[in-house]
Formats: sequence, C-alpha cells, structure tokens
Amino acid sequence: MRASRLLSILLLLHTRGRISAQRLADELEISVRTAYRDIEALSSAGIPIYATRGRNGGFQLLEGYRTRLTGMTADEADALFLAGLPGPAADLGLGGVLAATQLKLLAALPPELRDRAARIRDRFHLDAPGWLRDADAPPYLATVADAVWTQHRVEVRYERSNRAVVERVLEPLGLVLKAGTWYVVTGVRDDHRGPRTYRASRLLAAAALDEPFERPAGFELERYWADYQRDYEERIFQGTATIRLSEGGRQLLFLIGSPAARAGHAAMGEADSAGWAETEVPIESVRHAHHALLQLGDDVEVLAPAELRELVAASGRALAARYG
Repeated sequence: MRASRLLSILLLLHTRGRISAQRLADELEISVRTAYRDIEALSSAGIPIYATRGRNGGFQLLEGYRTRLTGMTADEADALFLAGLPGPAADLGLGGVLAATQLKLLAALPPELRDRAARIRDRFHLDAPGWLRDADAPPYLATVADAVWTQHRVEVRYERSNRAVVERVLEPLGLVLKAGTWYVVTGVRDDHRGPRTYRASRLLAAAALDEPFERPAGFELERYWADYQRDYEERIFQGTATIRLSEGGRQLLFLIGSPAARAGHAAMGEADSAGWAETEVPIESVRHAHHALLQLGDDVEVLAPAELRELVAASGRALAARYG
C-alpha cells in the first residue's frame, strides 16, 4: 500500500508542480503527518524534492527531473502492448503511428519490462472478428476517421439495408468497432434529430469537406453506444415465443443468437422428469423465429404463438415426407 502511495505522490508532483502537504493528504486520504513522512521517504530514496514556505508554498520536484516512464509497472506495460490492435489501427490509417509508438515505448522501458513486452507480443494476439466471417475493411474508413479527429463534415453516398442509395452530409462524432464491424456515429447536417449510426462498409463514397462542425455539448461516445445497443435490441425483438427444450436443446440454444439465448436461459423453468424445461425467448418475427428454431431440430417444441407452432410443424412434416 505504501509503495503505491509513494508512486502516487511522485506522479502528483510531476503533473501538478507544487503541491502542499494538506493537498496531498486530501488527495490520498491520509493524514498530513503521513504525507510529511512519505515526502521524507521519497527524499531519502534520492528523489530531488524540495519545499517552499509561505502561503503558496509546498513540495515540488527539482526542475528537469523525470522518473523512468512514470514508474510504470510490469502489468501496465503488458496492458499497453495488448491494447493495440494492429488491424483496426491500419484500417484507421494509424498502422505506422502504432508501430512507431510501440518502438518508442520499448525504448523507454527498463530492460526487464522491455523483455516482458516482447514476450507479450510473441504469446498473445487479439483477433476482433468472429469465426466464419471476414474482417470488416471499409475503403473509406480512414477518410471518416480523419474527419472525426478534425471535426469536419463528410459528403457520402450510403447504401441502406434495403439497397436504396442516399446522399448525405455527415458530421462524424466517433467510430465504433463491434465484433469486427466498424460503425460511424454521426450527426447529419441540417437535421436536429440527434446522432445516428451508419455501417461503415456501406459507404459507397466519402469525401471530406472544408466545413468544420461543433460536437453536441455533453456527447459521450461510450454512453451513446451503450444506449444504442439497448435500444436496438428493444426495437428488433417484436414479440416472444414460448418453447420447451430438452437438455440437448438447452445446450444448443446459443444457435438462435446471443441476446435471445441469454433471455431464454434466464427465464428457464425447472426440467420435468423427462428432462424438458419451458422458457420464453424474444423473437424478431414469426418468420425469423421459424428458421432460427429449426436449427434445434427435435430438441425443441414450440408452444406459442400458434402461427409459429404450425410453421415449425409444417416444416417437420415436409422434411419427414422428403426423407421418409
């Protein structure tokens, strides 16, 4: 605990300049007496700290003194080398920047941490896309990323999910990589309905304009994305289906999709003597649920709605006739 506190004091002195004993005590939730003892311990360890008296006095580091990478720990160095995804960085046009940053970081690390960082790169690789799908590599992603950074509008042609092509002038607020797919969170010029989300791979053309824009006050990308995901699931699931599952069906429930499977497991009742259990799962539509539940074969029985039950039964009869 004390070693961590001493490092915190050192970082505070680096970032704040002069700081009083009372302010140190308040920041670290310790007594003023303990703060004085810690300063004395740092001085004894060779850290050039000096004190000035008076109303605006306090402790500060000798000008020009720098710690070795601000006391970075082995775990913190590991985290930095795990955090950089070379594929997404290259998509954003930052592949060279990432490589240069890692080289500078390696050069700044002490030898023991440098060796550890090299082992991290040899032993761990982060692959964002899911199985059986290609990585998303939108051709205009770097253009949009630059506009996000410089806060300039972008003129685009965009293909909607129904294949209709529209032209828009976007005010890109951020980029999100979700399961290997890039999304652009953006406002639209002269449209005051708030941020929207576009799939970057559906951009058919994009050109930056010499038109800066103002970001909405208080906008936070992480909070927006969390709200967007929640709203998306609420929009897409328009109903529920009541089903019975065998033990094998419960193990295969993931096939119908993660959100529906999570809800199904959460609502699962007790298994009967034959090992079957009843639950409810959210569905996008009867047609979609029909195809999704067929993946479970004879390990599922649809109880409701009646339309879905009849569709699954009709498919079962057709399959039996074809293979009988």
